[in-house]
Amino acid sequence: MSKKKLILRIKFKNKFLEINLTYLLENWGAPFIILFMLIMIVAATQLALGNEPLANILAEYAYYALVIGVILQLIAYIRCEK
Repeated sequence: MSKKKLILRIKFKNKFLEINLTYLLENWGAPFIILFMLIMIVAATQLALGNEPLANILAEYAYYALVIGVILQLIAYIRCEK
């Protein structure tokens, strides 16, 4: 059984950057965990700029994304073990 490969090609300065997205197909929670990290970076930046209310809201959404990501990773792990 051959596995499908999903490749994202981005043209950058007359060269192509290829990103293998097959990992995201096998690990459902990965996009949410990446989203968690990105939102936390933005929240930390906002906190450093003195915008504490926005930083708190962003951190809350980031943790929701992390919980969803961990649950999906657990489901994907259990599915692959069978």
